[in-house]
Amino acid sequence: MGATVNKSQLFYASCVSLIVTAMTFAIRAGILTELSQSFTLTETELGWVNSMAFLGFPIAMLIGGLVYNQVGPKRMMYAAFICHLLGLVLTITAGGFMGLLVSTFFIGFANGCVEAACNPLIADMYHDNQTTMLNKFHVWFPGGIVLGSLVAYFMEGMNWQYQIAVMIVPTLIYGYMIFTAKFPESEHIESNTGENIKGLFNPLFFFILICMTLTATSEFGTTQWVDRILGKAGANPMLILALVTGVMALGRYFAGGLIHRLNPSGVLFTSAILTTLGIYMLSISTGGMVYVAALLFAVGICYFWPTMIGFTAENIPKTGALGMSLVGGAGMFAMSIWNPIIGKWLDGNRIEALNIGAEKTEERLASFKEALANGDEAANAIELAAGQATLGNLAIFPAILIILFGGLYFYMKSRKTA
Repeated sequence: MGATVNKSQLFYASCVSLIVTAMTFAIRAGILTELSQSFTLTETELGWVNSMAFLGFPIAMLIGGLVYNQVGPKRMMYAAFICHLLGLVLTITAGGFMGLLVSTFFIGFANGCVEAACNPLIADMYHDNQTTMLNKFHVWFPGGIVLGSLVAYFMEGMNWQYQIAVMIVPTLIYGYMIFTAKFPESEHIESNTGENIKGLFNPLFFFILICMTLTATSEFGTTQWVDRILGKAGANPMLILALVTGVMALGRYFAGGLIHRLNPSGVLFTSAILTTLGIYMLSISTGGMVYVAALLFAVGICYFWPTMIGFTAENIPKTGALGMSLVGGAGMFAMSIWNPIIGKWLDGNRIEALNIGAEKTEERLASFKEALANGDEAANAIELAAGQATLGNLAIFPAILIILFGGLYFYMKSRKTA
């Protein structure tokens, strides 16, 4: 590695780019209600808008993983910067549903480029401490969501376009940092794409891919819909999101000791148990207890994403940058599928609660929306019931992970013993 390479600048540039990525998730979660009202969108249409971010992400990661060895992290970070800037501007100027779909896809593609470039870059630069440094890098995903949540909270009541425009500032900052930095050559990860592809044909890798779709849905299926699911639970949704992600940031920053004590598979097993309990508590809580449930949920999902990436880098090293990209991409692709379904769950649960003992009619649904906008208590109760029922559906995902990660923990333990 050349002497002029500044690891710190590249690491901090990666962190700022991840802050932008996270802010796009948080601020979009905070403006869903405004988007629904501004463009007269249903929950299902909001789900499709959300899904574009999660679709652009895995496409970028798949392409990035395949070309990483040829183009390197520098060009991929340039692509991330351009697509972030383009996506934010197009979102601000979007005229309707289709405009939101296109602009959100660009933002998702930029987010995927950040992950596809930075994960292998950091794993290569800090090859002797990969999982710990990847957790420290991923501190800034929840850290960025905290910032985005607070922006959404303090700018509540202002035009949603201003909230989107705030993200242009950190985008320009990381753009300056990457355009003035010297990137290193890959030295400590498998950089032969053919060998990376061969490394994918490993049962453990396919197992991790499947698990990643469930961990991502457990995390983002709840946090991306926090405003719609918990908006009537007696707690501020943006403060819940800030609380959850603040706990995640602290947990990831101090992850090193925990990972060394429990090992990655033990961390994942424990996380699945806590996440299941957290989502279940959220589905039955109101008022102050929502914050308590949110804390438990936060501890549960805290280590999922970076530990899955770190587990892949450490235990399936032949897959290289491609393996890390595909694992992250699998999680986001799952969310591109589940987001519209979660929207349908909300629509369906609301209609079911609304029509208990009454005939299902469009007129009744229209009068409900009017009552909800006017703060009617009965309408709020129906909205709360729909959100809690949807959380009950989401709890199934981490419950399945308890079984899968329990098996992984004992498998890795027996393999180490052997």
